[in-house]
Amino acid sequence: MSSDLSGLRAQIDRIDGELIQLLAQRARMTAAVGEHKSAHGLPLYVPERETELLAARREAAAAAQVSPDLVEDVLRRVMRESYATQDARFPATGDLSRPVVIVGGHGAVGRCLGTFFARSGYPLRTLEKDDWGHAREALADAALVLVAVPIDRTCAVIRALPELPADCVLADVTSIKAAPLQAMLDRHAGPVVGLHPMFGPDVGNLAKQVIVVCHGRGQPQYRWLLEQMAVWGAVLRDESPVQHDRAMVLIQAMRHFTSMAYGAFLQRQGADLQELLRLSSPIYRLELAMVGRLFAQSPALYADIIMAAAHLPELLGDYRQTLDDLLQLVRDGQRDALIERFHDVQGYFGELAPALLRESSELLRKAHDSRDPVRG
Repeated sequence: MSSDLSGLRAQIDRIDGELIQLLAQRARMTAAVGEHKSAHGLPLYVPERETELLAARREAAAAAQVSPDLVEDVLRRVMRESYATQDARFPATGDLSRPVVIVGGHGAVGRCLGTFFARSGYPLRTLEKDDWGHAREALADAALVLVAVPIDRTCAVIRALPELPADCVLADVTSIKAAPLQAMLDRHAGPVVGLHPMFGPDVGNLAKQVIVVCHGRGQPQYRWLLEQMAVWGAVLRDESPVQHDRAMVLIQAMRHFTSMAYGAFLQRQGADLQELLRLSSPIYRLELAMVGRLFAQSPALYADIIMAAAHLPELLGDYRQTLDDLLQLVRDGQRDALIERFHDVQGYFGELAPALLRESSELLRKAHDSRDPVRG
């Protein structure tokens, strides 16, 4: 039996080796695709192509009696890797004879975006607070001025900008939009657009990364900028600044605050984080990972997001009242009332709940697969 098992394992090892060689061959092909895209000004990420490819591969997998979900999972991971091999350089959609100036370009977000402009060949300048005496010269011939400073300084920096060329695009990348957009419209008579990259500065490429676009003035004049971000692979979402800010209070500020509160609660309890991780299910491990991720980053950034959110104190008061109401049900032992409240919220989520269950189940399976059983 041992000999038979060894022979089977040897065949599996051989097939694994063949898979590795096929992946290497595929990587070379995707690198060639990247070169073709760069030469012809094509975007990194084409959602229609990805959808068609996955549908065809799922059908082929079913015909071969292989799990279509397995094949899709493997291909999505392979495609994510392939995007990384295609992002060395990108074609430019704008004027390469004039510089892109990033105000706050030495910050994390400014550096991240600066690398993409550099990959497309744009002359790149940064303007920091110590350089402000030379701001007029630095901005005199700019094609784009991108404000990437902390939230609490954004509007003041915009108001302090010297006069820009009439056709220069003025943009910001702040996580609130209404006030900075209005400040830019007031300061600059030329093209203005508000941007919010919905990703952190640690991304290696922009494939599938969302950037919210709040239109200001002169859209035809800044169309090249939107096209450039699409070439980098970003997904652009148009939104009004008011709607954006209202949504961000719930998407960002509330979640960051509650994650911070949970981390502070764990500290107050003296919880053994390693023990929690060792004993946790995949879903709790992911939840704890999101809390830990918050505390691995800049406290000033998250403080600014929380403090800048409009009406957050009122929302947090309502959130606390919701906690108090549920707590009272638990204290009073009202199990049936707690179930009824659950059903109320379940109805609010409607058909989205089972869809999110399927999506989260896939994430949990991946988290479970990557778990190290030795270290926990």
